[in-house]
Amino acid sequence: MRRWGWLVVCAFLLVAPRAIGGAITVEGLTFTDERGGFRLLDVSGDGSTEQPFIVVEEVIDTGPAILTIYGLSAGFGNRIHTQHLTGFAMIKIAINRSSRTWLQYHLELREVDRSASPYSDGLSFGQASSARDLVSSAFAAVEVTDEPYDAVSFSDGSVPVGEKSSFRIIVTDASPSPQILLLQEAYDPLSAAGCAAAGRCMADAAQRLWR
Repeated sequence: MRRWGWLVVCAFLLVAPRAIGGAITVEGLTFTDERGGFRLLDVSGDGSTEQPFIVVEEVIDTGPAILTIYGLSAGFGNRIHTQHLTGFAMIKIAINRSSRTWLQYHLELREVDRSASPYSDGLSFGQASSARDLVSSAFAAVEVTDEPYDAVSFSDGSVPVGEKSSFRIIVTDASPSPQILLLQEAYDPLSAAGCAAAGRCMADAAQRLWR
């Protein structure tokens, strides 16, 4: 845990946000903010355990925001050495440009817009892998949901307006899709009280997003 904590600190020190935005291609994968809710600033790294993709974002609303990743294929390989066909490590640095403090932060993986990621699609946050080390610099607690959808919920902390937090995750896909969606939702003191669990929060977010 201390080793990953040090990596997170290094990410903050070494990666200065640059106003690139839009679509950024690194190591054959294209990261975009085309679905809105945040502004993509920078992407670096190679997706390995030692040099995870570092994705720097300005989140302009409490959610949902969607990071779209194109180009994952068998040729990309598994750079974190899990049992899955493909996989990569990522550190997301999210800067709070919304109007409220974040008390919780939730992530959900999908391959298609309107449907949660089922077990059969092979996409997950490293399900059943001993390499799954999910940590945040601002939140002490993490809860992972593997079924019937793939989500990670960070809590027990806060990110005030203008501050930032890092989130280290791994993404794996046993049958790689050319499109991966990473839904992101931050919860403020008002909305957090209304969410009993990450699943309820992400379900509500999806309903708002796709209605």
